[in-house]
Amino acid sequence: MPIGPTLLLDSASLYYRSFYALPDSMTAPDGRPHNAIRGFLSTMTRLAARYRPSTVVACWDEDWRPGWRVDLLASYKTHRVESGVEPGRPGASEQTPDALGPQAEAIGELILAMGLARPGSAGFEADDVIATLAASEQATAIVVSGDRDLVQVIRPGVQMLLTVNGGMDKWPLLDAAAVVERFGVEPGQYVDLAVLRGDPSDGIPGVPGIGPKTAVALITEFGGLNGLIVAAAAGDFSKPLTPRLAGLIDEHRNLIDRMRLVATARTDVPVDARWMPGPVQYDVLADLGSRWGVTRFVDEALGALSLAQTVDE
Repeated sequence: MPIGPTLLLDSASLYYRSFYALPDSMTAPDGRPHNAIRGFLSTMTRLAARYRPSTVVACWDEDWRPGWRVDLLASYKTHRVESGVEPGRPGASEQTPDALGPQAEAIGELILAMGLARPGSAGFEADDVIATLAASEQATAIVVSGDRDLVQVIRPGVQMLLTVNGGMDKWPLLDAAAVVERFGVEPGQYVDLAVLRGDPSDGIPGVPGIGPKTAVALITEFGGLNGLIVAAAAGDFSKPLTPRLAGLIDEHRNLIDRMRLVATARTDVPVDARWMPGPVQYDVLADLGSRWGVTRFVDEALGALSLAQTVDE
C-alpha cells in the first residue's frame, strides 16, 4: 500500500510568492487583501493533489535573521531590514508589506487550525528547521521552497521542489543529478559554491574576484572548499587554481569560514511542540474562513489533504 512523501514547506517562501503573484484586488469581506492567504491555500491544495503526501509540515520562521548569523556576517540579509533601524540592533525587522503582515499571521493560524504541524525554533530560520527534519526523515520527503540554498539538504530520499519560473507545472523537482545539471555542483557542495561566488539574496558577499564559473571549476577540481583551501595554502597551482586565486583564498580565509557557517542550514535545531500535528479545529477554520473570505479555499485544502493521506487499497 503506497504512502506518499512528507512535504516540508518553507511557509514564508510560499506566502511571499503568493502575495506577489496574485493581485491585491483579491479582498476579504472587510476590504483587506487576501491574495497571500488564497494563494497559499491553493498551493497546498495542488501540492496535496499532486504528491499525495503522508504528512504536510509547514516550517516557520521564528527568527528570519538570527543574531548568531549577523554576528558572523554583518551583511547577512541587511537589504531586507526596515530602513531607519540599524541591522543587528533590537527592533530590526524584515521589510514586510503592510498588506502581507496580517495575512501571514492568519496563514499561521490556519495551518494550526487545519491540524498541520507548524514547527519553528527560537533563534533559527525555517531553513534550519527544514534541514533538521530532512536529515532525520526516515521516509521520503520533498522540500518545497523558492530558496535555492535549500538544495544543500537533498540526499537519497529527499528531493526539492523549487518554486520558480511561473506555475507549479514549471517547478522543477530536484534530486542530486538535477542539482548537478542545474548548478554544476553536488548538493553537498552548494554551500561552498555560494561562499565562493556570493549570494546577494542573503547578503553573502563571496570572495572578491571569483565569479560563478570559476567557483564551479574550483569546487569540481578540488572537491569543495576544504580541498581548495589546502591546495591554495600549499601552492598547488593545478588548473584552474592560479597564484592570483590562491592569494584571494588565503587573504579571505576568515571571511570564507564565517560565510560558510552562515550559509549552512543547521541540522540540530530543537523544534517546539508545534512540530506535532493536532486535531482539526473546525470552529476556528469557519471563523477565519469567513473573516478572510477564503472558506472555499480552506475547504478545498482540507479535502485535498484528507484525500492525500488516505492509503490506497
